[in-house]
Amino acid sequence: MNTLANEPLAINGGSPAVDEPMPPLKRWGKEELARLTEMVDQDSLFYWNGPQTTAMLAEFRKLYPFEHCAPCSSGTAALHMAVSALNLKPGDEIISTPITDMGTFTGILVQQCVPVFADLKPHTYNLDSASIEEKITSKTKAIIAVHLAGNPADMDAIMAIAKKYNLYVIEDCAQAWGAKYKGTNVGLIGDVACYSLNDFKHISCGDGGMVCSNNPDIGPNLQMWGDKHYDRKTGTRAPTQLGMNYRMSEPLSAVAAAQLPKMESICKARTRLGTRLSETIKDLPGIHIPEVNDEDTSTYWFYLLRLDFSILSCSQDEFAEALKAEGVPANSGYLPMAVYRYPVFQDHNFFGGTWPVKDLGLTDMDYTKVNCPVAEKILKTCIFISIKESMTDSYIEKIAAAITKVAHHYAK
Repeated sequence: MNTLANEPLAINGGSPAVDEPMPPLKRWGKEELARLTEMVDQDSLFYWNGPQTTAMLAEFRKLYPFEHCAPCSSGTAALHMAVSALNLKPGDEIISTPITDMGTFTGILVQQCVPVFADLKPHTYNLDSASIEEKITSKTKAIIAVHLAGNPADMDAIMAIAKKYNLYVIEDCAQAWGAKYKGTNVGLIGDVACYSLNDFKHISCGDGGMVCSNNPDIGPNLQMWGDKHYDRKTGTRAPTQLGMNYRMSEPLSAVAAAQLPKMESICKARTRLGTRLSETIKDLPGIHIPEVNDEDTSTYWFYLLRLDFSILSCSQDEFAEALKAEGVPANSGYLPMAVYRYPVFQDHNFFGGTWPVKDLGLTDMDYTKVNCPVAEKILKTCIFISIKESMTDSYIEKIAAAITKVAHHYAK
């Protein structure tokens, strides 16, 4: 690697450090086909008491022993169901992160609640408890803790704040299958947990999700929030509240049921690869590796490093382009901007050009004035690198060699 560090960059005509294509990844096979074949002989593809959904829930509970689990159509649907289950009022506030998928906020807005953005820790990329506490008002009712890229958020600190201010905690585990906080699977700590089975997650059925709880005040009615508030247990179809139709179907459940037993091996491979990459590049000039607590387990849905431009003489884009030329599956940045800078937030254009809770005086939130400086700096200094469980240790070593080569080239 030291020899490579002195070689010319591939972008300047040198030989690329990664001299092989990314190892191919086959995600579905005989297990999924067997369940789908079994499914086509069923009389119904409806989820309630369907054999595939029943099997999927059984497999899920082997990994996540929740008393109450509601399958649904997506991770976004799971988050909306979770927010709905809290029975909040228009204008109530929920604190979360400015670096996450838009799906974290869709359910908050649809329920006429107010997203509040707290800043992040600079190298875990997760919520900073001090910033959370600064954002709490008399209207704050909940925190959504996102375990970004499979790295567990600081749940002890978040739960302590929740207890102090009597707040609910929703764990957004969409990117964190298999991740553990101090040995406990993420999702099992807060009041409600949400998971995604989107095509791009650790395990997938194309699109699907799960919302779960062990809270006796929330869990029993979770399923109804994604099923038009029908009570399938009693067969009653006389909704007492407004619920969405976010039902999962038996074909999705069939694939998910076959995927779930693979989760631990997939996540173990990603943890090994991400950890190996960090250990190899941690002392490079101008490179900050993602910070994972020693007691935690990150499952690296992707790998996000940061650049220190006081040490490097390049731009974020130049570093990324140099890595790509070396054969690294890398991109400049992660999100194009902090979520509160999206046009939908800047224009407060949530419902036909309006925002009813603001128009009615239920909030004075103005997203044009929101600024989370740490999150902004993360996005301007980060490099996104794909991690796939099909990668070999030698392939990761070549990625590390490429990063070493580029970092030394641009070091001042």
